[in-house]
Amino acid sequence: VQLQASGGGVVQAGGSLRLSCTASGSTFTTYAFAWFRRAPGKEREFVAAITSNGIGTDYRDSVKGRFTISRSNFEKKVYLQMNNLSPEDTAVYYCAARTRSIVVYDDEYNWWGPGTQVTVSS
Repeated sequence: VQLQASGGGVVQAGGSLRLSCTASGSTFTTYAFAWFRRAPGKEREFVAAITSNGIGTDYRDSVKGRFTISRSNFEKKVYLQMNNLSPEDTAVYYCAARTRSIVVYDDEYNWWGPGTQVTVSS
């Protein structure tokens, strides 16, 4: 599967963005998806994940209540709605996929797309 993330940009603290991950090349419903991010000078970290059937989700603690992951099997897209953004959310965001259950470890995801930059100004 090929992945392409989009929707990043510059937003003020407290604002919102919606990231999209478009998948192509394989059966979309086979995959669980996750969003990871890498902030400047830091390691890549798990943000959110969604199961192949869209029923199960998981979030890192710092984004719970602010971010929502969802998927559209018809559109073959995965979304990350990000609300009440803070400067600590500034990072490059990556979409990833795997064919098994969702996990938080980036090395367990087999497919990755290029990242999209999110910058939150204070």
